[in-house]
Amino acid sequence: MAKAAANGVHDLQKLTAAQAQVLEPALACEAALLSPSTGVIDSHGYMLALQGDMENAGGLLALVSPVQHIGVRQGTASHPIRVCTQDGTELACKVLVNAAGLSAVALAERMGLDRDLTLVEMTGARYHADQITCAASLPALARAKAAGLDVTAGVSIHHLTLNDLDVGDYRTFFKFTPPLRPEDDRLAVVEAVASGVIDILCSMHTPQDEESKRLPFEEAAAGAVALETFLPAAMRLYHSGALSLPQLFRAMSRNPAQRLGLPQGRLSMGAPADLVLFDPDAPFLLDRFTLRPKSKNTPFDGQRMEGRVLGTFVGGTRVFGDEA
Repeated sequence: MAKAAANGVHDLQKLTAAQAQVLEPALACEAALLSPSTGVIDSHGYMLALQGDMENAGGLLALVSPVQHIGVRQGTASHPIRVCTQDGTELACKVLVNAAGLSAVALAERMGLDRDLTLVEMTGARYHADQITCAASLPALARAKAAGLDVTAGVSIHHLTLNDLDVGDYRTFFKFTPPLRPEDDRLAVVEAVASGVIDILCSMHTPQDEESKRLPFEEAAAGAVALETFLPAAMRLYHSGALSLPQLFRAMSRNPAQRLGLPQGRLSMGAPADLVLFDPDAPFLLDRFTLRPKSKNTPFDGQRMEGRVLGTFVGGTRVFGDEA
């Protein structure tokens, strides 16, 4: 826990070794209870905090695992993913790449989710898995929901509409964290959104400057702008028949508001009149330089899309559109 304390994590109460062993039997680990005001940042970025009402703590439960670099880095045939302990001792070394040379890290996502759900079962925490992108993760998520755990999950619009083949010749506008997955994973995640196993669809809006994208794929920054492309990209799923409009807007609006305890995301008496007026069939050719954000990093540049926002209303007042 010394490393955690050095990174601004205080007021720690260690769990017993037996509890840690239950949480992650294959790996030695440390766990701690943190106060709600404590920042949870590990030097390697792998301290995971689960929000919830901890018994006799009222804070966050964090698990510090000694595993690092298991599928969180882009891997290539010449630079494989390595599984190491925190002191650098190598446990295993295996080339985890697909046909395009990108990291095939479905196992890492599944392992992380399994660990998190074990913590949720132990503590009763309220938990949201921000990005579920692999078919291998879905059975555990479905079981947790069937067991009555307070669990929700999300996915980005990019992972629902693009796959690893879109990367092509390592175009950096298609570099994301997590990386784009094979088509079988994409289809499985789309079906999970349709069935409600995955609750929330997000833009994952991540602006990057031109310089950070004009680098070799392995060195380039991950992410894409998505505020203006969120709706037209979602309309791809509607026009292909993969998701209906009610299914899309349940995941894009209603469920996020409900999870956060907000009154938005619904059309009912007394609810805030936060509305979007749009034409789902309006076609256009996307030119990234016409996007309003300063950053123009979008994977949809030059693509034909459908769906235009005609007006946006906040509290009943039009804030975007011809009459704004």
